[in-house]
Amino acid sequence: MSILLKIVAGLALGLVGLLILGAVATAVISWRIEAKYPARGRAVPVAGGHLNVVERGPAEAATTVVLLHGASGNEADLMSAFGEDLARRYRVLAIDRPGHGWSDRVAGRAAAEPARQAAIIAEALRALNVRRAVVVGHSWAGAVLPNLALDHPDVTGGLVALAPVTHPWPGGGGVSWYYGPTASALGWLLTHTLTTPAGYTIVSGAAGSVFRPQTAPPDYVERARIPLVLRPGPFLANAQDVAGLREAVAAQAPRYPEIRVPTTFVAGDADPIVSTEIHSRAAARAIPGAKLVLLPGIGHMLHHVAPEVIRAEIDELVGRVGTAQAATARP
Repeated sequence: MSILLKIVAGLALGLVGLLILGAVATAVISWRIEAKYPARGRAVPVAGGHLNVVERGPAEAATTVVLLHGASGNEADLMSAFGEDLARRYRVLAIDRPGHGWSDRVAGRAAAEPARQAAIIAEALRALNVRRAVVVGHSWAGAVLPNLALDHPDVTGGLVALAPVTHPWPGGGGVSWYYGPTASALGWLLTHTLTTPAGYTIVSGAAGSVFRPQTAPPDYVERARIPLVLRPGPFLANAQDVAGLREAVAAQAPRYPEIRVPTTFVAGDADPIVSTEIHSRAAARAIPGAKLVLLPGIGHMLHHVAPEVIRAEIDELVGRVGTAQAATARP
């Protein structure tokens, strides 16, 4: 019995030692990441904290375009793909969603709900005097867009959804195995000891895998500032977001026919991560007057693979928003 106890004690000490080393490595790696990728936006106050917002283009521009990133991302993802070009003719606001990049996790775990994120983002947009913007969302952020249109029409004039998640998927599969445990009660311990060092060693390969069947640009990780998600806070926020997404879209999908703002969906027909049939096609059918653009042979990261198509669709939707607003204002 004493030998067994010694073995158990030895294993326990080894585990504690591993966690301590992991905690130290996490602190050091996080410091290096934050030094390399400092906040480059403005901190916009909202109830309970602030959101980081990067602004480009003329403040007096007639149209504001808001960019919302997907899971594991931050403001730099869409901004580096096509945002800087849009800023030549629009006021462009790229937002770190709550808990991501340099934004606070406003509302804590409740911020994992797309509807809550929409409310927080709308609050920030009002603080920036934004009215009826064209809101562009990729992947996870596609679940935020309907809530902005339905619950915050004062700041939302039109929607461009890029490979969005909009509906529950069969069986709940397709979500990385580690999101559930990380979002559980053990999540805090995992994210402060093991996930940062482990993620740091595989970040380039993991980021590249989301481009299938295309290949990631060699500078993608740097341009999109992907390592920011490896810090404990953003990693936990990301896990919570993804773990609760299927339930959230199941609850909100019945409301899609109520959306009345001009809406465009752009998706690749070879997306292995977010099913175009289940999400973009279904949502486009549900929203009156929605436009669906399919890109042959393109995968999930269409905004980096075909940015010229995205820019053209945003320009086209801006025109439709102007027409719709003029018709509404006409006596």
